Parts: sequence; C-alpha cells; structure tokens
Amino acid sequence: MLRGLKSKITDQVQMETSQSDDEFAIRIEHVCKWFGDLLVLRDVSLNIKRNEFVCVVGPSGSGKTTLLRMLNGLTEIDAGRIVVDDVEVHNPRRDMAMVFQQFDLFPWKTIEKNIAFPLELAKMNKSDIKERVAWAVKLVGLEGFEKRYPSQLSGGMRQRVGLARALVVRPKVLLLDEPFGAVDAQTRETLQEELLGIWTELRQTAVFITHSIDEAITLADRIVVMSARPGRIVGILDVEIPRPRTVESVRKSPLYPELREQVRGLIGGREEAHE
Repeated sequence: MLRGLKSKITDQVQMETSQSDDEFAIRIEHVCKWFGDLLVLRDVSLNIKRNEFVCVVGPSGSGKTTLLRMLNGLTEIDAGRIVVDDVEVHNPRRDMAMVFQQFDLFPWKTIEKNIAFPLELAKMNKSDIKERVAWAVKLVGLEGFEKRYPSQLSGGMRQRVGLARALVVRPKVLLLDEPFGAVDAQTRETLQEELLGIWTELRQTAVFITHSIDEAITLADRIVVMSARPGRIVGILDVEIPRPRTVESVRKSPLYPELREQVRGLIGGREEAHE
C-alpha cells in the first residue's frame, strides 16, 4: 500500500513538472512523509509567493513541524518534492534560516557570540561578522545586551537572540516553528508586533508554524489549515486586513471575527493549544 502511494505521487510530480514560475519562492508538490508505517503527511501541495508571509495552523500531530523541517532540508521527503528558487531541496540551504520554539542558545557564549555563530561557520571575515551582528542586534532591540549570557535574559529576550541569529545570515526564506510558544501571553503579543515590524522592513518570504489562530491572523498574508494526522491541507484563507498591522488593529478589524471562525471551522472547532 505504501509503495503504491509513493509510486502514484512520483508519477504526479513528473507529469506536473513544467517551466519554473518566478512568482513562487517555494513550491511544495504532492509531499508525503512516513515515520515507519505511520503516515504523517499525505499529498501536501502548496505554492508560496516571494515575500509572502504564510502561517500554517492545525491540531497537534498534523505534521506542521515535519513539513517545516522538510522545507529546510532537515528531514527527508519520502514522496513528492519541495522546490525553493527552482532548486529541489535535499539538504539545508544557506539562504534559508530557521527559528525554533526552544531557544537553543549556547549558554557559554555571549549574546553577540550566539548571533555570530552561523557567520563563523560560514567562515566570514571578522569585520563583516562584527558589522552583521551589530545590525541584527539593533534590528531585534538587543542593544546593550551584547556581552550578556542567555541565563541573564528573560524568555522573550532569548527568543529575540534566536531571531537575530536567523536574520544575521540575511536569508531569502525565514522558517519559524512556533517561536513564541514558550513565552507568556503579553510577551507573545509584543514579539508578534516586533516581528511584524521586522518583516515589513526586510520583506523576506516567511513560513510560520503556530497553534494560535489569533497569531496567524495577526501575522499572515495567507493562513494554511492542516487536518489531523495524516496531515493534509484542508483550507487556505487570505488575510485581507491592511498592513501595517498591530495586534490591536487586527482585533478591531471587522474582518477578524469571520476569519477566526473560518479557521476554527476548518480545524474542526478544536480549542487552540495555547489559549
């Protein structure tokens, strides 16, 4: 049965492969993922435009994080394919960066050293590293904290470090896996507004995983709704609330209540995990 589905998906991809379309930064084509005999993602297809902010929501276990990891080349694709800038994804790419829910900072390194780490791995020269780190520190509002260690910062500030470490490489595509899920509600809204400001300035293609419908509406150009396992796309909604946005302006928008109900209906009326 599994072999039959993989073969069918492969045939579909080959039939649909055509000339590249510069409109799209990311093309996800009939992607499937198994863990052993467990089908986690089934026939997921999605095109993401350049400079678009897409949020992916769905119940726990729907394969959202697995999909994000496949986008970044961290998890193998079992069937189908993912194409980023006309290049099929097989391994991690330097023009993509990922922000995780857990801070994943080096406790023995200062904030500036944590941010500099991917540039040092890329063997960038020291003067350029210093300039890039200063730019990223200013961008996320960490000026004055460069010499401190992660243990000396709040959860919200540590997540700013994680965001700065991703942005410092100046990626074309930014992947965010529930980056604000580990902070309190007030800090979460503050970080959402800061991310909105940063994205407005940089306009990178962004894919953001969340359990929160409110967060998705606040941030996204489009919301992709996943089903329970095996995860598949059950709906895609445009968020036509004008930019620039704030958390307050989104809540006050006449479009907000209907959007929220549409997403809840697609998920199946489940309560969000973080509310």
